[in-house]
Formats: sequence, C-alpha cells, structure tokens
Amino acid sequence: MRHHPWDELADAAADLLLGGRCAGCAHPGRVLCPACAAALPTDARPAWPDPVPAGLVPPWAAAEYADAVRGLVVGHKERRLVALRDPLARLLAQAVAAALADLPDGPVVLVPVPSRPGVVRGRGYDPTGRLTAGAASRLRRTGADAIALPMLRVRRGSVDQAGLDAGERARNLAGSMHCPTELLRRLAARRDRARIVVCDDVVTTGVTLREAQRALEAVGLEVAAAAAVAATRRRIPTGGPSPLSSADPED
Repeated sequence: MRHHPWDELADAAADLLLGGRCAGCAHPGRVLCPACAAALPTDARPAWPDPVPAGLVPPWAAAEYADAVRGLVVGHKERRLVALRDPLARLLAQAVAAALADLPDGPVVLVPVPSRPGVVRGRGYDPTGRLTAGAASRLRRTGADAIALPMLRVRRGSVDQAGLDAGERARNLAGSMHCPTELLRRLAARRDRARIVVCDDVVTTGVTLREAQRALEAVGLEVAAAAAVAATRRRIPTGGPSPLSSADPED
C-alpha cells in the first residue's frame, strides 16, 4: 500500500512515541493507517458457507477474512486494540444494513454471539459485544431504530472452537446457548415485532450463527438474518452468491 509522505512523517512520530503499528499492514504509527482505512469495503455481500447448516438464516458480511480486515479483527479480538472498534463496527453495520435491505421497515435488535465467560474474563473485554453495540449506534445515526441486546449466554461444557472442523464445531455447539428469561422480558418491554439479527465478527462454518439462531427461536423469537464483519472463503452450492475469504478463526 502507498502512503502519503505527510502520513509517513506523522506515523513515524507516533511509532517513536507509542511504538505502534497498523493492524492492517504493520506500517509504523497509527493502529489503522490512512491507506488501510481508505481501502476498507463500503458495502456487504451474502456470506453462505458450504455446507450450509440446515435452516440458517441469510448471513451477510462486509469483507473477506483476509489481509487488512483479518489484521483488524485479530488486533481487536486478541490484542484488545480498542481503537479498532469503530472501523470494525462500521463494517458490521454495513452487513446489517444489507441484510435488512429487502425486509419491511421496523425496529432492529442486534444480538451478539456470546463468548464463553472464561474467555471474556481472560481477555478482560467482550469484542463481539462491543462491536455489536457500536454497529447499533452507527445504525441509529442513520435514522434506524436499532439497539444491541446481549440476549444469549453460553452453557458450561463447550470448548474452544479453534482448530475444529465443521462437524466438530456443530457437535461442540449443539445446545450450548440459551436465552435467560429476564433478557426475554427486557426485549418484550422494548420492542414489538422487532427484526432480530444475530451478529458475529467472522462467519466460518456457520454453525455458531445457527446455534445462536436456534437458542433465540427456542424462546419464540424470529431471527431475520445474520451479519458479520467478515467471512472466510468457502465453496458454496451452485447458484448461490459469491464466496468470501479463507482462514480459521475461533468463532
């Protein structure tokens, strides 16, 4: 990527003072350099995995899980680079907007895929929850009636998803999520006939999104779509939309 000379000077000074590098391209200086920021996508596409988990609602993603976007997701999730929250939340908001484009207007509830409590405690941060809240905030600024509600919890017994294939992920996640009654009451008090979108950072096999969808449907909620910042590239069934990118993130 090419960088403007003035950006080079500013970033060199930031690197000297803060020791930082761009999460997207490792250029010294800002956590997200101007070149990588300008190259981020401005729309979203369907992100169907292959095989598609039975009954999965349409999943959308703003980017491929590769290159700069992969660096941003990993930096935010694993290195707690909180400054990356805003650009990633913008990408997630794009995916939500695309998912809802052909649906009737109405209030929107974004439900983040939950992390295991031990993971959140270890990180001291809930990256997916924060991104989902940021996406809802961005949607409100465009006039949408959108809120983020962390309605799902993870039951004990599930293990780390990293390194598991699609079948192993499905078995690990089966029945792993639930929606506590008090959170369901909170939704009922706030929204009538809201469109619900399950949100995650990355779509891989789709089984995490499907389990979140199942848990919400088990308490009588209808899920309209799923949305993510990025998606891995997987071959999809003939006649389906174009695939996105390759990698194997945890969720």
